Amino acid sequence: MYRYDSLDKQLINERVNQYRGQIERNLAGTLSDDELRPLRLQNGLYIQRHGPMLRIAIPYGQLSAAQLRKLADISRRYDRSVGHFTTRQNMQLNWPKFEETPEILGELASVEMHAVQTSGNCIRNITSDPFAGIAPDELTDPRPYCEVLRQWSTFHPEFAFLPRKFKIAVTAAAEDRAVIRAHDVGLEIVKNENGEIGARIFAGGGLGRTPVIGKVVREFLPRQHLLSYLDALLRVYNRYGRRDNMYKARIKILVNALGIEEFSRQVEAEWAHLKDGPSTLTDAEFTRIAEHFTPPAYESLTADEPAFIQALSADKAFAAWAKRSLFPHKIPGYRAVMLSLKAPGLAPGDVTDVQMEAIADLADAYSFGELRVTHEQNVVLADVKQRDLYALWQAARPNGLATPNIGLLTDIICCPGGDLCSLANARSVPIAAAINAQFDDLDYLYDIGDISLNISGCMNSCGHHHVANIGILGVDKNNEEWYQITVGGQQGNATTIGKVIGPSFYAEEVPAVVATLLSVYVEQRHPEERFIDTFQRLGIEPFKARAYAGRDRRKTAQGTTSNVTEDNRHV
Repeated sequence: MYRYDSLDKQLINERVNQYRGQIERNLAGTLSDDELRPLRLQNGLYIQRHGPMLRIAIPYGQLSAAQLRKLADISRRYDRSVGHFTTRQNMQLNWPKFEETPEILGELASVEMHAVQTSGNCIRNITSDPFAGIAPDELTDPRPYCEVLRQWSTFHPEFAFLPRKFKIAVTAAAEDRAVIRAHDVGLEIVKNENGEIGARIFAGGGLGRTPVIGKVVREFLPRQHLLSYLDALLRVYNRYGRRDNMYKARIKILVNALGIEEFSRQVEAEWAHLKDGPSTLTDAEFTRIAEHFTPPAYESLTADEPAFIQALSADKAFAAWAKRSLFPHKIPGYRAVMLSLKAPGLAPGDVTDVQMEAIADLADAYSFGELRVTHEQNVVLADVKQRDLYALWQAARPNGLATPNIGLLTDIICCPGGDLCSLANARSVPIAAAINAQFDDLDYLYDIGDISLNISGCMNSCGHHHVANIGILGVDKNNEEWYQITVGGQQGNATTIGKVIGPSFYAEEVPAVVATLLSVYVEQRHPEERFIDTFQRLGIEPFKARAYAGRDRRKTAQGTTSNVTEDNRHV
């Protein structure tokens, strides 16, 4: 993984000292809250419903065991012994003290971490495939590209105050696991007809209030022009993006207003002034960065380790976990392991200090001391020998890290929602808990198979509900919490925005609505069909009709909604 050089260390240490001075002046009354706001945001500090929230960058989701142990230590000493992994491969601390945040940033700097540009109208944390470097279906390792972009975007003076936040995702695999089409810019590393490596550029994607799938702005961009082309694209956005209305300020609005052809033309015209200039990415510079991502010292192993095969036969619980939690590796005898952070009773994506230390121990013992954070709010150990899988599973179970639900209904993506976030219209975590409680039968979950369910507490879509097979959005109606349901979204190469089935539901209705939607699938599915396949074949109407027929039956049984008490309208 990437290690800081002297310049990285100098930049981050100077930023910590600068931030410390800003906080001290604010506390002394010589720097107003309004003056501090853009400064603290670009250092990851929000003011939320109950107090500060600090968002820590995990560039392209990659952590060392030592860094995770530091996060555990920080959460214990400065927070409430828990962190929250987000859909953009960051960690959030939800209870730090305002005056102690400079100390936290100093602690992070000691292990080559920071919170720079995790908020504010700037280029945010670069995200990527959690299986980068080990996936059998990837063209090349995308992490050097991510690191190039991280270095280019960090403290970029021209893009420090964009019209709105700007998010970039990178993939190099046949199957997109980074949701690049739902980002402001998505990069797909590809080869052209001459065998040259470059990137297909998507622009104008994004979720939130107006969900949009990104469009191809350039089919092939040679690698050496990556930074100059993105400079041009950001310049066009910086120049013409809406600054008069924050709800219309994202690049997706500009791309839609201009049309992709005109937007592309303007980017190309701007690029003509920058192409082959100082920001050209030389082979030497790319190689320098790529050398940080050389493969670890893999052993020569057989593809089917006898001890692993025997353990699968001997232990049904292990076999069930292995079926959902193990992923292919390009090196024979190795697997990638996904540790679930979706155990019943815990908020999805939350990880305690004890769990962080346990994961760090597992990484040291079984995966070369490295781990990855996923878009789905889980953790990957990328390089585990097959012969070690049974021992790893036994060590993970007591720490609540081996729930065999990866990719199933209860592998829920969920934002913190109204329990913590000042922007949320409704709570998310109690809805996730209610669904988890209702669908606690693993045999049933295995029967319905792969299905995604994402929950967002507001239209900002931090839970990425738009691209879930079943999406749940918290909305406000007359100061009450209601939930809008979408069906038919998906991630991957065929990223699709889900469709709203109709009027929203009370909180206590949501698990039953989910059960109703699943009943349509179970009744109508063809052999080997996933939920999304059945939805695409049938369309929305059967799901919609059943959901609201069920609501009418519940009303008849329980009385009209006017008789529903204030207490039982909420989870």
